Amino acid sequence: MSTPLRRLQQAPRHLLVCEKGHARHERSRHAAHVRDHAYNCRVSVLIPECGVLPQVLKSAVADLGEYYVVRGLSVHQLVAHEFIESFVRKGSCYALAYNTRIDQDNTAALLPSGKLILSVDKDTYEELGLQGHPSRYSGKKPMRYIITIDLTDSNFHPDGKKHKRVLWALKEKKPLEFDFLLAWYNSGAEGSTLMSYFSKNQIQTLKPKVTFSTLRDLQCPVLQSNELQGKPEESCSTEELFEWLGAVLNQVNLDNVSSSFLSTYCCPQPNTIVDQAFLCTITGFIIPEKIIQLLEQLCCYFGEPKLAQWLTLTVHGFADSPVSWRENEHGFHKGGENLYNFVIFRNLDYWLQMALGTNDDCPP
Repeated sequence: MSTPLRRLQQAPRHLLVCEKGHARHERSRHAAHVRDHAYNCRVSVLIPECGVLPQVLKSAVADLGEYYVVRGLSVHQLVAHEFIESFVRKGSCYALAYNTRIDQDNTAALLPSGKLILSVDKDTYEELGLQGHPSRYSGKKPMRYIITIDLTDSNFHPDGKKHKRVLWALKEKKPLEFDFLLAWYNSGAEGSTLMSYFSKNQIQTLKPKVTFSTLRDLQCPVLQSNELQGKPEESCSTEELFEWLGAVLNQVNLDNVSSSFLSTYCCPQPNTIVDQAFLCTITGFIIPEKIIQLLEQLCCYFGEPKLAQWLTLTVHGFADSPVSWRENEHGFHKGGENLYNFVIFRNLDYWLQMALGTNDDCPP
């Protein structure tokens, strides 16, 4: 029993990967990193020295689009030929099983690349009889398996053996049914809509929830875009900024007063006090294409002179998503963290911080 007890006492591993670039550089990877993180549940924008959000940013926030909740959706409906032709091949289709626990329940996700990911327990895996591989985080005796089905594969067509085998497994041998979050991005192309396609299911249209707040007399770290590691008495590091931002977004008091029993955290040095800072928080099922549009508008914020030296865009992924970046398997462990943050400077240099928990690979 001693080994498990020691493991319980150990702090879980967390990974923070940082890189810097320029938003207007032809080789900038900022949009690609956003695109690779498919499932996002919260977006936060923090702008120091800002009391009111400019109209163009308000419009970008309002234009985050709709998403859908479909109750009791059978997974075999996602591999139907009509669905693949109408949505998977004609745009970016996102689907994520809702209210499932990645470390305990069966779950599923459809990536915009057309890959259907099933994360299932051992019994379900054996009943389905589909090819997969053990979860990287299930231990020496695998109790969880990952099945990946490429819906865009040229061999995956209604008359092919592969399609018939998958459809039979999911429809007759071991039907899987979940509540799904769904979204579709098709660049204005005409065609069917998810609402009409799933009209026989219990489907609900939702919009992301948006809240605005103004933070008064906020202590902000001093940052220099070319100094990721910071400089003593001159600027703070990217790690210090990340920790500070987490405190601000979670409304932690930064005063470090002796009477506080909740937190002794204080803003890193050097810092400055800004009269006000604008905080916008968006929650829902938010697709990467809309985040890229918002990020572009935030870069344009510095097109006119501003008091702010920098601003941040923080994006949180779903804790129980089967993947984090691209098709990298994601596990919950103790928190299910998978998030990223942009610090955009006045000269359009940026820092990109990508954070993951114990059961995750390094971001691409």
